[in-house]
Amino acid sequence: MQHDPSGFSQAVEFAQLALTLHDAEHVDETVESVVRSAVLAVRGDAAGLVLSHRGGRLEVAAVTDPVVETIYRRQLETGEDPMLAAAAAGRPLHVPDVMTDPRWPQLSEVLSELGLRSVIHVPMLLGGRGAGILSVYAALPNAFSADDVAVTHILARHASVAVATARRQENLAQAIDARKLVGQAMGILMERYGLDGDRAFEVLKRYSQDNRTKLRDVAQHLIQTRQLPTGEAKDQVPPFTA
Repeated sequence: MQHDPSGFSQAVEFAQLALTLHDAEHVDETVESVVRSAVLAVRGDAAGLVLSHRGGRLEVAAVTDPVVETIYRRQLETGEDPMLAAAAAGRPLHVPDVMTDPRWPQLSEVLSELGLRSVIHVPMLLGGRGAGILSVYAALPNAFSADDVAVTHILARHASVAVATARRQENLAQAIDARKLVGQAMGILMERYGLDGDRAFEVLKRYSQDNRTKLRDVAQHLIQTRQLPTGEAKDQVPPFTA
């Protein structure tokens, strides 16, 4: 049985790209790694990644070239949105040549003017839900093969998991940081006013509710200024009435 050296080399390269994604610790670092990896994996000329947030809000999270952000904006302006069509269908959308594809004439003209002719849009799915969209572009028509679409699809799966993991890590770090801040703020109130822990926490919570401010922000304000958000003088006892 003969081995395919080029295929083996590509497999090794792709495995390394996947490891790079999972090694990234923060969301920003992860999405930047995703778009760089996408360009390398299929030898494209540019790539971009849009993340989906709660409520359906879309965010351009990373691009390898400012031209990609221009493309995303034009899609929304013209109402011709193959990127969202791919997300709605839940499967990759490959346009071999934008100049011969009749589905998005205005956008095709824009892409051509920007020097891009081929595109792959791949939805990023996690747990059956849309997490974002990975897009890769090339200057030449028919630049991407069916194998390139498959590779981008696999990369998008890795990216979905990597981004979700990075988000969890950041949320956990923020939660730990918030607990530390609240603990320090409680200590200040306990020392200054002779409160116990439960009462000190109730004071912070009341100020958070009354000022419509996150508990973490109330705590940070107290630590930095030695005052509660309403501007109480540092030696003035806050109202402890229920």
